[in-house]
Amino acid sequence: MKAGYLTALLIGATALSACATDREEIVAPAPPTGPGAIAGTVAADSNGDGIVDGYYTPDGVFHPISGPPCPPPPPPPPPTPRGERG
Repeated sequence: MKAGYLTALLIGATALSACATDREEIVAPAPPTGPGAIAGTVAADSNGDGIVDGYYTPDGVFHPISGPPCPPPPPPPPPTPRGERG
């Protein structure tokens, strides 16, 4: 019975050694960061609205994004002179 285990072990080792190679794989460089991105940080959405509110640095500190406030929406268009008057 021990010979069966030894045979299975040798067949398994032989099969796995056939997959091993000595070649070093070439690793592609990291893609460039997008506009506004800071290398080494993780974007964070603190209130869950789907918009990035800040980022975390590798030491775990949250830094909010402080930019100018968004402009107010434009006023609604005036009513058209067509249609029912009353």
